[in-house]
Amino acid sequence: MASLSETDIRTRYMRIAAIIAIAGNAVLAVLKIVVGILSHSGALIGDGIDSSTDVLISLVMLLIVKLISKPADKKHPWGHRRAETIATAFLSFIIFFAGAQLIVNSISNLISGTHDATPSVMAVVVVIISIIGKLLLAYSQHVLGKRADSAIIKANAKNMASDVLISLGVLIGFILTTLTGTALADSVVALLIGGWIIKTAIGIFADVNLELMDGNNDIESYRVIVDAVNSTDGASNPHRARMRCISGFWDISFDINVSPECSVMESHKIASRVEKEIRSRLENIYDIVIHVEPSGDDTAEGFGLTEDEITNGEIADE
Repeated sequence: MASLSETDIRTRYMRIAAIIAIAGNAVLAVLKIVVGILSHSGALIGDGIDSSTDVLISLVMLLIVKLISKPADKKHPWGHRRAETIATAFLSFIIFFAGAQLIVNSISNLISGTHDATPSVMAVVVVIISIIGKLLLAYSQHVLGKRADSAIIKANAKNMASDVLISLGVLIGFILTTLTGTALADSVVALLIGGWIIKTAIGIFADVNLELMDGNNDIESYRVIVDAVNSTDGASNPHRARMRCISGFWDISFDINVSPECSVMESHKIASRVEKEIRSRLENIYDIVIHVEPSGDDTAEGFGLTEDEITNGEIADE
């Protein structure tokens, strides 16, 4: 199982990322809403409300950190890490809704011919501050997400990047409005940005859905099993291999063949050497289960991947 130090380091990065996101978004939300009200800018107020939802998302992240830190128990033998995956899926829906709402509002404005008034200079300054602030937040979430190997932090980094696009759209709309003398450009830009945000949300959900379904399309991770078995004396024919990722940690199970003449103790030592080889080649392993079978046993088995399927990379074509 994963060592306590790995878990502690990971949750520490996640906690830092959540606190940074809460503080940064709270400041931006208050700034945008207050200035939006003072300058009568509906677009800026909406952007501020969006930042307010980011504060709620980050608060959820803090709760998730506390939950996944709990050790495995009889009711949850694989621990509580899957909560992060579920929360990431929820975040993808929030991002999707934000993009869809932007598209609906843009289409409504295009059809009705009504557009927001040109924002004041103060509002434009706040939008620029928002873009810079969101860029810094997105970068911090991206870096911490990679260090923690956390799906929800990486997804939140994409969410922050989408927020940059929203604020950038407001700014571009203002520039085009000034140049063309019509506010139509603002709605067109917002429509395009909304489509990009939805694309980002779908990408996040597709990644997290694979994990929720216990899927794995990374053939290289399976090849680690084959290489480990083939480099261990006494072990052969890795098959019925199954790998799933639980919030950044691998849960692995597969069968190997040993000589029918091996004792239980000898077979156990061979399996232990295979496990040690895998752990030396692959990081973030939660658990490895190796089933030992005597060579020559041709019992049909319909689950998992065989050595030939892994070697030929058949998983990549599915």
